[in-house]
Amino acid sequence: MKFLTHPLTKRAAYTVLFGATLTACGSGGSTTDQNNVLSSSMDGTRSMSLGTYVPQSRGTTTGTNTNTGATNPAGTITTVRFEGTSSAAQTNVPVTFGQVFVAGDLPANSGLVGRLEDGSSLPLQVDVKAKHADGSVRHAIISTVLPTLNASEVRSMSLIRGTASAASAAPITAPLDAGFTASVSATLNGVRYSASAEELMRSGKAKVWLSGATATEWQVMAPLTTSTGVQHPHLTARFAIRWYPATKKARIDTVVENNWAFEPKVQTFTYDANLTVGGKTVFNKPGMMHYHHARWRQLAWWNGASPEVNVKLNTGYLIATRAVPNYDQTLSIPESQLSALKTEWNGAITEPMATGLALKNMPTTGGRRDIGLLPGWTVMYLLSMDKRARDVTLGTADLSGSWSQHVRDKQTDMPVSVIDYPYMSVLGRGGDMINQKTGRDERFPDCLSPTSCYTPNEQDTAHQPNLAYVPYLVTGDYYYLEELQFWGMYSAFVDNPYFRGFEKGLVIPDQVRGQAWSLRTLAEAAYITPDSHPLKSHFTTFVNNNLDWFNNTYTTGAATGNALGVITNGYSIVYDEGTGLAPWQDDFFTSAVGHAAELGFTKAENLLRWKVKFPIARMVGQGACWIGAANYTMKVRDSANSPIYATIGEVFKKSSPDYLSTACGSEAMAKVLNLRVGEMSGYAPEATGYPANMQPALAYAASYGGTEGQKAWALFDQRNFKPNYAYAPQFAIKPR
Repeated sequence: MKFLTHPLTKRAAYTVLFGATLTACGSGGSTTDQNNVLSSSMDGTRSMSLGTYVPQSRGTTTGTNTNTGATNPAGTITTVRFEGTSSAAQTNVPVTFGQVFVAGDLPANSGLVGRLEDGSSLPLQVDVKAKHADGSVRHAIISTVLPTLNASEVRSMSLIRGTASAASAAPITAPLDAGFTASVSATLNGVRYSASAEELMRSGKAKVWLSGATATEWQVMAPLTTSTGVQHPHLTARFAIRWYPATKKARIDTVVENNWAFEPKVQTFTYDANLTVGGKTVFNKPGMMHYHHARWRQLAWWNGASPEVNVKLNTGYLIATRAVPNYDQTLSIPESQLSALKTEWNGAITEPMATGLALKNMPTTGGRRDIGLLPGWTVMYLLSMDKRARDVTLGTADLSGSWSQHVRDKQTDMPVSVIDYPYMSVLGRGGDMINQKTGRDERFPDCLSPTSCYTPNEQDTAHQPNLAYVPYLVTGDYYYLEELQFWGMYSAFVDNPYFRGFEKGLVIPDQVRGQAWSLRTLAEAAYITPDSHPLKSHFTTFVNNNLDWFNNTYTTGAATGNALGVITNGYSIVYDEGTGLAPWQDDFFTSAVGHAAELGFTKAENLLRWKVKFPIARMVGQGACWIGAANYTMKVRDSANSPIYATIGEVFKKSSPDYLSTACGSEAMAKVLNLRVGEMSGYAPEATGYPANMQPALAYAASYGGTEGQKAWALFDQRNFKPNYAYAPQFAIKPR
């Protein structure tokens, strides 16, 4: 692989593979035969068809539909709107979307009825993917066919509990008998390699992702191969064919990968890419550079144009599920911002191997819109459900495959896991990756030459954006699920195996912000990965391992004397000769733990109750001044070998004597600090400033920090100078 010397002192002797860098702190399914292909799905789940509506009282949503102003039928769980984005009327419009549910709202073995605003019912296919601890549905993929959708029309549908009925699905031969064809090719050094979706469908090795009367999705894969049968050792094609029998249409999802974990002669390839559907070229890119351990995706439709419909989920209900944080629903995203997104989403940044709106060089420092529990554009989409924000959110998620951290295990055909390769890493000396139990060398192979692994995209954990989680939640597309899993596994294997606890996948050696974003990604992957997916238990284990370590270290272990509630492991106290830390990074970690707690990881709750001490004390603790609560750095000990200060008063005394020389929040203080009266330091008016970084931590403190947490939030919420989050809402999280 490509090697870079690591910039951090303690890791200077180690090397970084895949071109990944860790920036110093302060630098700113089953395989079945053709006849039985529908007997099981990729994750062992079955779909539910909708039968007769059965009113139930638990978890119902009655009264006025806040999306339309109409009255919801009794028993409604939530509502969905369908916006026609075509300039002409459409009929028989196939629609598939993801829906997450509040625990208990859709009990096991229940179905759903779709009730349109005109009172008519729609049959719905519900493919259940994940369940809550009580057995009720957590996440499902819902498919239906809208009878009509006029230009610019918005139709509303209530999701109402009903009785599940057996589902009958089309055989895999149905699209083939209808004439379906699709193929992808890469012409490399004059040699054409290709893969045919229809030939792979006939092979009897398809996996099933969706199964029912409305939609069936088969997934097939194979190496790109020459006409004489020579397989390319690195390039692989994956097709997901979604068939809607009522409309005789198919969506073809094509992915080309350069991802194998242990295939020798690693390199970036340049080739002429071509995708053909139904005999017509739908994508063609001569001279495309396909980076090592990266992948690209293209969507197309067979036997008709793509349905032009924007599925608008109920934002309030989605937030109520706690699958996403409690973003401020009073925000109204300005039309100017949505128009700007549409204008920006154009040209080279949207092409395969580009990175969309995310920064291609992740270690770039400074405030930016892709940092946070979710990126700014994704929060804009959640709060507006606008098509322009959706296009950017899904489009950038499509391009999350462009970074070189996508490592697939050829033995399992899944993202590689440290549970299977406990000594595997992208950071370490060669000997560190020799499995001491088996003698197996678990190093990734070297690049073919020093220049053969070129990529302009650079990933790291400290600035890892959350690109694929929400796209999977709202679409159910398997590509997005695997993107989330690839990034989760990268978070688990990036560090030296001896530092991360080998197969434990501990994130503790990293910068605090790196620990935060890695924990966030792992928790989301564990939460939303389908229950029967083999990696579900891997991600759950990683999350529990990390929470156990943090709890054993801080809440019940030797570090319980850390009364401040600050993280001290990894690259945390690195300022002022090892005496200071970055409160904003610590706040990122607090928010990630809060998010994990809301996702249902009970071990995170104990850690969170300890962790919120720090943001609370900075706002209302004795000897603190809230004006300086979000300073860039704070001194927390006298020397690199001294104990952590016992009180926040000592922190402020040693860190910021100017805050103690005048009355907190006074005009005199404002003059001393060159601020306006009542203005917090750290770029308070900026939506990416340090007070904004602090807001999610304080929101969780209000929920988990008792009366002091509520007091701290109230003071913060009443401050005079706040960002206009409507233009950048990624930190606009409020207490529940």
